[in-house]
Amino acid sequence: MPAAEVPIRIALDCMGSDRGPQVVVEAAALLSQRREDLQLILVGDGRAVGPLLDAQSYEPRRLSLRHTAQWVTAGEAARQALQQKPAASVLVCSQMVAEGQADAVVTAGSTGALILAAERSLGRLPGVRRAALAAVVPTELRHGRGEDPFALLLDVGSTLQVTAQDLVSFAVMGSAYARIISDNPRPRVALLSNGSEPRKGPPEVVEAHALLGDLEGLEFLGNVEGLDIPRGTADVVVMGGFVGNVVLKMLEGFGEVISDLAQDQRSRHLLGRLGLDQLSSGARQIQSLLDWESYGGAPVLGFTHPVIKAHGRSGSRAIANACKVAAKVARSDMTQRIERAVRQQGSG
Repeated sequence: MPAAEVPIRIALDCMGSDRGPQVVVEAAALLSQRREDLQLILVGDGRAVGPLLDAQSYEPRRLSLRHTAQWVTAGEAARQALQQKPAASVLVCSQMVAEGQADAVVTAGSTGALILAAERSLGRLPGVRRAALAAVVPTELRHGRGEDPFALLLDVGSTLQVTAQDLVSFAVMGSAYARIISDNPRPRVALLSNGSEPRKGPPEVVEAHALLGDLEGLEFLGNVEGLDIPRGTADVVVMGGFVGNVVLKMLEGFGEVISDLAQDQRSRHLLGRLGLDQLSSGARQIQSLLDWESYGGAPVLGFTHPVIKAHGRSGSRAIANACKVAAKVARSDMTQRIERAVRQQGSG
């Protein structure tokens, strides 16, 4: 790490994961030994996290524990839980960032609790009415074109009911994120609809289409359909959170089905050895592309500081990758750059 480079401090919620604090502690311990540019702060119940940490090899200069005896469980209503638990781990993480004790939040816990905690502690960027949960998904490889083979989808679960202006805001934030994180100078942006024609889709999509078509500085393609997402027609695909969450879960399920089918064929010996080898090789390639654990966390765009949501079922590898995403976002000053993009949109 260059002498002038200050470590990125990540407030890491230990208590939200479906798999418990063990995977979070494992990820943090590993990163503390491998990444000199990170300072990891585990936030959770010290009675549970402490013994887990003691059982790991880690670099104590880059890993610490902040105790809190409260957290939001999977079955709780997010708003009520945060009202009843002012020291909930996800809220403590957000407060640490707001107070300058950390640079980014990472959690595998409740999306609703994360959004509410970030709104309460950090606040949204000027001009952003709703935050958007983004996710990267693999697309058909664009051989020889040197392009990022992933598309950014947003919103995938933060804002279920959206207006046309929300969709425009998502498009602007998604385009800025793709430029910064994916190093794509002119990301192609599209609206998800049930047809490519400008008048297709619900009223908010039709209105957003007209607004985006008049927006300068945005590479707007128009509408795309669901089949265009895996083809990589657009780099950024914009939709409401309800539809986005359904699309994302479907893609995740498809990856798991591919893996299960390949394993089933192998165990039954339904194909000859050559056929099995070909199936296995192809399935492994598809599975690796659809493996959400390798992508880590999804950014929640629209807040004043980096907020990263990892999948609830994340293992230690996914948690570690989510922390790496958080570090890259924080290092790039992404939130300030998104704020400028939104401001330019509003003044255009």
